[in-house]
Amino acid sequence: MNKTTLTAQVRKVTGRKVKTLRKEGLIPANIYGKKIKSQAVQVKALDFKKAYEEAGETGLISLGDRAVLVSSVQFNPLTDAVVHVDFRQVDLKEKVTAAVPVELMGKSPAEKGGIGTVVQYIDEIEVEALPTDLPEKFEIDASGLSEVDQAVFVSDLKYDQAKVEVKNDPGEIIVKVEPPQKEEVVAPPVTEGVPVEGEVPKEGEAQAPSEEPQEEKAS
Repeated sequence: MNKTTLTAQVRKVTGRKVKTLRKEGLIPANIYGKKIKSQAVQVKALDFKKAYEEAGETGLISLGDRAVLVSSVQFNPLTDAVVHVDFRQVDLKEKVTAAVPVELMGKSPAEKGGIGTVVQYIDEIEVEALPTDLPEKFEIDASGLSEVDQAVFVSDLKYDQAKVEVKNDPGEIIVKVEPPQKEEVVAPPVTEGVPVEGEVPKEGEAQAPSEEPQEEKAS
């Protein structure tokens, strides 16, 4: 696996003052990992965007003399801009656990024919491997899904089992063809025998008692 290069600088600005960094096109970040002390750093926003597009969360990034993975990315909910990043420093000789994304490829014949809908139950698969052996993603070909209730399980994934250990249950469903959902028809409420306000009851029907109080008879 090729490593992506990214430059980081030691960050001295912390707390609420980090918003000044973002105005300058910088992203506040932290580096953490086994046997190391967490360090505050900053990276250029444009450089990180390019590196993240190349490496994702399972590709190695060379951050100076450190080999790191992108552990988490925080986005601004309004602008979708990156506001903070956590990098996990790894030892290339020690296995790590990571969440590998699942990508659905192609079009299902069941969906094309309108007989069913492909539903994806799992977006990520947890694996354990050396940092250099982490899969970029798991691809599932939907073109083989042609019948209702047909499914792809974790056990169906293709990967190098000598280098990668999948932690998910082998019987767990990743995607499945579900039958089309039927629209429920809600029956109108039964009003037979209940007089509508202002309506004169038909002959033989009981008239609802008046809610107005009756005048007391003089004794």
